[in-house]
Amino acid sequence: MKALRFSKFGPPSVLRIEEIPRPEPRDGEALVKVKAAAINPSDVKNVAGLFSGTTLPRTPGRDFSGVVVAGKKYEGEEVWSSGPGLGITRDGAQAEYVTVPEEALSLIPRTLGFEQAATIGVPFITAWFALVRAAQLQPGETILIIGVGGAVGHAATQIANWRNARVLGAARSSDPVPGAVAVINTTTEDLRKRVFELTDGKGVDAVLDAVGGPMFEVALRCLRIGGRQVAITSTGDRRVNFDLVDFYHNQSRLIGVDGMKLTPRDVAVIADELRQGFEANTLKTSAIDTVRFENAVEAYEQVASSTARAKQVLTFT
Repeated sequence: MKALRFSKFGPPSVLRIEEIPRPEPRDGEALVKVKAAAINPSDVKNVAGLFSGTTLPRTPGRDFSGVVVAGKKYEGEEVWSSGPGLGITRDGAQAEYVTVPEEALSLIPRTLGFEQAATIGVPFITAWFALVRAAQLQPGETILIIGVGGAVGHAATQIANWRNARVLGAARSSDPVPGAVAVINTTTEDLRKRVFELTDGKGVDAVLDAVGGPMFEVALRCLRIGGRQVAITSTGDRRVNFDLVDFYHNQSRLIGVDGMKLTPRDVAVIADELRQGFEANTLKTSAIDTVRFENAVEAYEQVASSTARAKQVLTFT
């Protein structure tokens, strides 16, 4: 079969399309004929060597959709997944076939095609885990989403609305985001001041920090008394500073979320929850550009340079 491969870390130019043996599923695994595979920024970082634990040579790609051609569960069915360890400790989905634990698979929402289903994985699973499990967001609460314009931010905004919560967004522009009652421009506005104006001086119940780094402390200071902040990444310097006295006086809670720690079963359970939202048209995928598999390296270069205007999705004929 054809697979996208890298045998050393570096820019997208280290990637090659190669012919390798088709994998054989082991007990508890399914063999999936891949129909579509999304390229996430995290895939670019993985190829660049920014993830710990990645072994080489490797096929990248965490998010995919396809048809199960061998396995005890879902054989012949259209499925999607974002398999734990894919592209890191086991070969990923940017190939004609992939093997994954059967318990990680979920049926594609009836409202979505293969290309759309392949884009759900990392953004929506991360957002769901952060908001529903970690922050335990409740109806009527207000959440501040830092990085609301990104893929996780868009997914989190939709999930928060689905749970009848109010969304304030923060980004490096004032561009409106559907579902957010306001988007605060962090380059021109005082984030904390604006948040307290929009919450009648109380602060937000929760923060999803999808940026980290320089935004971490100011986001923490936007919480109401007893509020909680979920951190999922950090740009720039990974070390941050904050006033510990203010932190405990405010009775704030800080929660870290790492989607890589989810088990195959965790992924499927969240996927099944998300399917209800997509089938009810409450959740919607982002805009996509379909890319023929032979042009995979060029698509990676667009993601790496931030010039892609839509999600890059590799398709297989």
